[in-house]
Amino acid sequence: MKASDTSEDIATSHLPEENQIKPFDVAAVRADFPILHQKINGKSLVYLDNAATTQKPQSVLDVLHHYYSLDNANVHRGAHQLSDRATESFENARRKVQRFLNAAKPQEIIWSKGTTESINMVAHCYGKSVLTAGDEVIVSAMEHHSNIVPWQMVCEQTGAHLKVIPVNADGELQFDEYVSLLNERTKIVSVVHVSNALGSVNPIKAIAEKAHEVGAKVVVDGAQAVAHWNVDVQDLDCDFYAFSGHKLFAPTGIGVLYGKQELLEAMPPYQGGGEMIEKVSFAGTTYNELPYKFEAGTPHIAGAIGLGAAIDYLDSLDRQAMASHEADLLSRAQALAASCDGIELVGVAKDKVSVMSFLLEGAHPQDVGMLLDQQGIAVRTGHHCAMPIMEQYKIPGTVRASFTFYNTLEEVEALFTGIEKVKTFL
Repeated sequence: MKASDTSEDIATSHLPEENQIKPFDVAAVRADFPILHQKINGKSLVYLDNAATTQKPQSVLDVLHHYYSLDNANVHRGAHQLSDRATESFENARRKVQRFLNAAKPQEIIWSKGTTESINMVAHCYGKSVLTAGDEVIVSAMEHHSNIVPWQMVCEQTGAHLKVIPVNADGELQFDEYVSLLNERTKIVSVVHVSNALGSVNPIKAIAEKAHEVGAKVVVDGAQAVAHWNVDVQDLDCDFYAFSGHKLFAPTGIGVLYGKQELLEAMPPYQGGGEMIEKVSFAGTTYNELPYKFEAGTPHIAGAIGLGAAIDYLDSLDRQAMASHEADLLSRAQALAASCDGIELVGVAKDKVSVMSFLLEGAHPQDVGMLLDQQGIAVRTGHHCAMPIMEQYKIPGTVRASFTFYNTLEEVEALFTGIEKVKTFL
């Protein structure tokens, strides 16, 4: 590796020629993820916890190593080559995210720590600036806590009211009831694109259209969506969209807030400090232009560059074929569940991603997860930071197996072989 190589060179060195997409080959893809090839408790790892965090391809790991080995410097305003190289890679990653989401401008892409911080940014910067007593914020019953608590906090501070879109027994948002909640007092609609607990996909474009008819702005928690298909924020016409890098095969601690430029420009900053200022004096401060107004302090430079590399990796694959493969994984899992005594599926929406939440009769989810781990099978257990929907179903939580494109049909089979062994233990 040469010092003259940029992180951008490293990020794209493994990619095929422009406009040439690799045919999807799950075995070849798995070879790109070093962590998958290990033993857990003497068994081959079966990693089915992708909704919590995804694993990282070698190309992302290489970019991180390159940055810290050769380019490590603070971005912007540097008077030396390391800073210039770091800044170029950092801002190029922002442009990659812009293209990835089909945002109109790179200035509409704000770096954050993750989806949670992005939603808090909107709630506290936009929400507190527009909400007054009697106004209404709408969320759904299937939201992650990070798309509930910030709005509760802001409603308490402003006197606004939080309204909830019901979800039916299958885990589907009740669209007609959502429409009935909308009125002239509705200022913000904040909904998840894909439920992390159920896998349900919400009709964001239709939700946004109805919200805009009453003048409300739409915030979307996209943490669980971006890994499964191409998201086009201009087509959805949402006003804000948030996601996390670690659920998109990128590092932890980096996230994105997309916002329409006119809204971001009208919002006050989230935090004060370096980078977000234009001029500071004791008489007053003027703020920096977008996107830097919302990026106080030294950013997660390596994380942003790693996120750009993850997008490069996804762009090198056939995403339609990936989605088809994930659909096959879910279909096989649901078929095996239907033939497995004692399993109850939680969340069976007609439109859902490759997430299967379930209960095993007579067993606590935590016990099931621990016994599967003894067989090398990694799943998630608990309420999945979605306690309200668990309360609706009157359950303490679920076992959640979440699949992505590097999982195999053999791993789905291994999950159910493992479940049969769990039954014998319990």
